[in-house]
Amino acid sequence: MSKLTDKLLGTIKSKGKGLEGEMSFFEHLEALRWHLIRSALAIVVFAIFAFTYYTEIFDGIVMAPTHKDFFTYRMMCNFGHWLHGLISAISADGFCVTKDIKVNLLNTEVAGQFTLQINSAIVIGITLGVPYILWELWKFVKPALHNKEKRSASGFVFYSSMLFLLGVSFGYYVVTPLAVKFLVGYTVSTSIVNMFSIDSYVSIVTMLTLASGLAFQLPIVVYILARLGILTPQFMRRTRRYAIVIILILAAFITPTPDALTMCIVALPLLLLYEVSIFVAAAVQRRKIKAGDIVEV
Repeated sequence: MSKLTDKLLGTIKSKGKGLEGEMSFFEHLEALRWHLIRSALAIVVFAIFAFTYYTEIFDGIVMAPTHKDFFTYRMMCNFGHWLHGLISAISADGFCVTKDIKVNLLNTEVAGQFTLQINSAIVIGITLGVPYILWELWKFVKPALHNKEKRSASGFVFYSSMLFLLGVSFGYYVVTPLAVKFLVGYTVSTSIVNMFSIDSYVSIVTMLTLASGLAFQLPIVVYILARLGILTPQFMRRTRRYAIVIILILAAFITPTPDALTMCIVALPLLLLYEVSIFVAAAVQRRKIKAGDIVEV
């Protein structure tokens, strides 16, 4: 009887432990669900704001690269005058945009402009909500990390958000105006009139801006891979020549213009980010050696 009682108690205890583990799993799912809900709500709030003030956003931000007084064009003009002061053979106004870039936008669908406003508002909401989304992701992952790992990744949200916003700014102020200026003015024949759909124009502005923001996440990706032991600074230095080729291909993909100047302007910060990533990987390796996790080579 005693043996039977002990066996029964043991079974109950084991079932209790299994139930406790099962509840823990569902608790994690519940926590994840609330993190996703709060992230979605943040996107909705930003999207509603963008939808409400979309006229101002469209005229003042989306269409701004077509105006001659756009910040980038003014800086290009100043740069041209500076070069003219150094090299007189270069025209002082050679880099200046003297008139607005003519973009004839066309809507061919009944609900085209309304759909454009909704889709654009959602994209803007996601873009503005990235820092908060990253913060919610960090809050979900943080409890599963050890104190040492928490200290190592404490700046994840800040650095990732800053790099993303820096990339978006680079894409909007550098890549987009150069691409728009080239593509809008490019013609195969004078008999062809350029008429662009609103979706086409907004899509290219969105793609160039967000693609740059994602490309600027390279140091964060390298940091994670270095922490996992997948990537080392020695490997990155050895494969630098291949990385340069890949970066040039990526720059050519980001900028749909065939001119080498625009591609080089885009590739330059990516090459700089690659060098910074090598420094990040080396810093991670030094910490691992100091902690005794790996042996110095």
